[in-house]
Amino acid sequence: MNSRAEFIRIYEQFHPKVFRLCKGFFNGNEDLAADYTQEIFIKIWEKKDSFKKDSNVGTWIYRISVNMCLMQIRKEAREKKKSYSTYFESVTETYDPEHEHRLKTMYECIHQLKEKDRLIILMVLEKVPYSQITEVIGISEESLRVTIHRIKKKLTSCAQHGKL
Repeated sequence: MNSRAEFIRIYEQFHPKVFRLCKGFFNGNEDLAADYTQEIFIKIWEKKDSFKKDSNVGTWIYRISVNMCLMQIRKEAREKKKSYSTYFESVTETYDPEHEHRLKTMYECIHQLKEKDRLIILMVLEKVPYSQITEVIGISEESLRVTIHRIKKKLTSCAQHGKL
């Protein structure tokens, strides 16, 4: 990733995925997600020389993204300034209160998960290949499949009862 053109290509490919990952970490807060997406790509540009060409660029970008989001969450926890956004934008052109309610519930349930489970489900929702998820998380693919099944059960229960 030595050239500006290559960075722009990577930015265009991964920006939407990084934004949605950040949005999941920040409980649906699009402003905070947009800010951190920008910060993440600044960090990627600054650290581009440390990227090992033999590894997957997507995995490297996800690892930087996850680390930066987790650092921010921990910082907010220390400062007792957690951001709880109640505004969720509908992803469709028309206003659909039921869709908005389900989306809000999903983000609230994901936010209640432990950090590792939250990371896993956000990557699954982004359709990140299991091989990349296992590389980022550091578990076997079999363990990942079991973990995903358990997370889905927790989220289903949360959506029905309002808490994990």
